[in-house]
Amino acid sequence: MVTFSITAADAVADVADGATVMIGGFGTAGQPVELIEALLDSGARDLTVVNNNAGNGDRGLAALIRERRVRKIICSFPRQADSHCFDTEYRAGRIELELVPQGNLAERIRAAGAGIGAFFTPTGYGTPLAEGKEVREINGRHHVLEYPLHADIALIAAYAADAVGNLVYRKTARNFGPVMATAARTTVVQVHEVRPLGGIDPEHVVTPSIHVDRVVQVAGESGEGRSVPARE
Repeated sequence: MVTFSITAADAVADVADGATVMIGGFGTAGQPVELIEALLDSGARDLTVVNNNAGNGDRGLAALIRERRVRKIICSFPRQADSHCFDTEYRAGRIELELVPQGNLAERIRAAGAGIGAFFTPTGYGTPLAEGKEVREINGRHHVLEYPLHADIALIAAYAADAVGNLVYRKTARNFGPVMATAARTTVVQVHEVRPLGGIDPEHVVTPSIHVDRVVQVAGESGEGRSVPARE
């Protein structure tokens, strides 16, 4: 059963030191900032974080890294103009990086949710990212064996949830949230609206409630324009 009417602090209070945490978002789009800030306040450390990048500026994931709560980050795009928190920690040898091509990252997360044991992909073959991995030739092309990415908890942002926890997103905020929700033992989602049952057209549901454990309503807009229509 999905738990509603809890604070962000309560929603992440059981995240243990050393946990693997998936954090949704594509840069700042769809990043669950309020949940990340609550995780920062909780004091959890030695975390392995799975995210598309390694934080922007000084807020959200970047703050977790700056405060040295992250032992390892698994991502596809660690460096950009405002990734100074990650850059500092990485150059000082205080954070471990596992670099994963973006498509492989998404598929490794999806595979975890789908119960797939492993998969072969041509992406990364012949590069340092394939070193030490099993390689197989399939239909005349070399493929690299990749394994699923599971997590103890996923922190994601959606636009709205209905009364049983079905989720709908806004545009690019959809990115990694839906697959991460399926790949973690516990999924916590922050939303801007909680609607009554029937308030989200079934045809618009992206993440079914079976993949959701806790819903936290946060104030404000998603930053991506007007709200999603309830029904059409």
